[in-house]
Amino acid sequence: MLKPVNETVDIQAEYKKKLVSAEEAVKVVKSGDWIDYSHNIGQPIALDKALAARCDEADLTGLKFRSCMRLYDLKVMKSKNAKTFAWNSWHQAVTDRKLNDAGLGYYIPIRLSEGTRYYRENNEVDVVMFRVSPMDEHGWFGLGPNMTWLMGVLDKATTIIFEVNKNVPRVLGGYDDKLHISQIDYVVESDNEPMPVLPNAPSSEVDRKVAKLIVEEIPNGACLQLGIGGMPNAVGELIAESDLKDLGVHTEMYVDGLYKLAMAGKVTGLKKNIDRGLQVYCFATGSEALYRYIDNNPGLKAVPDGYSNEPRVIAQLDNFISINSCVNVDLYGQISSESQGFRQISGTGGQLDFVLGAYMSKGGKSFICMPSTYKDEKGERQSRIVPFMEPGTVITCPRTTTHWVVTEHGKVNLKGKTTWERAELLISIADPKFQDVLIKQAEHQGIWYKSSKLL
Repeated sequence: MLKPVNETVDIQAEYKKKLVSAEEAVKVVKSGDWIDYSHNIGQPIALDKALAARCDEADLTGLKFRSCMRLYDLKVMKSKNAKTFAWNSWHQAVTDRKLNDAGLGYYIPIRLSEGTRYYRENNEVDVVMFRVSPMDEHGWFGLGPNMTWLMGVLDKATTIIFEVNKNVPRVLGGYDDKLHISQIDYVVESDNEPMPVLPNAPSSEVDRKVAKLIVEEIPNGACLQLGIGGMPNAVGELIAESDLKDLGVHTEMYVDGLYKLAMAGKVTGLKKNIDRGLQVYCFATGSEALYRYIDNNPGLKAVPDGYSNEPRVIAQLDNFISINSCVNVDLYGQISSESQGFRQISGTGGQLDFVLGAYMSKGGKSFICMPSTYKDEKGERQSRIVPFMEPGTVITCPRTTTHWVVTEHGKVNLKGKTTWERAELLISIADPKFQDVLIKQAEHQGIWYKSSKLL
């Protein structure tokens, strides 16, 4: 349970009292503990290394970790008893998938707007190990650009350990973004490693074709949410080259595509119904330039998931445009953005939140975009528009929430459409090589109207 703030303490004396080595701090961990490692750039390095060493020395077993989008080499999962540990991730990065394949990692299903509530109402937390920005003159540590559910974690934790790194950006404007020296148990000073850089996926010709179709639908003064990947990046690039103006930002992840839009003078936020003039986000990962931009920048507002991703908040923003990618779409309009069969590739994240919020917005639109094909393990082209999802595939967005779907062959709006109209529309933007097969499958599934013709 989080301690109340005590601003009467001598903050420098309190800091000195709580300052310990990483090796000393991790002695609180015992077998079977639930340990939270923050996520993205907030994941600890010195503490992870020290805990790995202690696991070998003290023969700790059954440790259970929670984290998300791991960006660092994880030492603790290479320790002697790692086979008894469980690495549980709210979103799957390549590094997480490798642990899954090794039988050590697991995905935690999430609708990101509820993450803080999950912790406060449902999850046990024994030890917190977060990387944070240094204490300020008032005794407050910034949680960095990792708002999401962190205060929910801190509310439930038995022991709180902060690993201080001067390179962690200090974010402004929101709430649940800091903790006082009187509320934590231990402070560990790190080697001030640089923040990890998340490379931008280069935009392909297909990405730019899809982006062009989406940008045509964006009005001046629209409020944007961009997901991660080549296609959302391509949308950002085309907007930067367009005549669009007075755009707003309200997003889950603040990415370089949005930073570049701001640098191009496209973002003013002056048309936003709420948070006028502010770029609102939940967490940020990207380039060093992005980290410098968000550090102490009063033009940005970092907020927890219950605000950034809440559909009822998003719906208050007129002309809200949500742009995300996916793995597959079936002929019913179901979206899978996180798994292929039983293999967990990514996660639900905030996609469903923004799909719902964008459609509820006056003039809002949600776009699910993808290349029409991909190459399988044998190097053969396969369609991303499929007759139905293969067994085990997780549905990220049910067909009732799907709005616009876009490939390089076109864009279609599925809202209010019958099953046969959906099939016809989706087949019309599939790769021509697969259209005849998809039509035959639609006929077999009873969703092909006899007089249907491709648009």
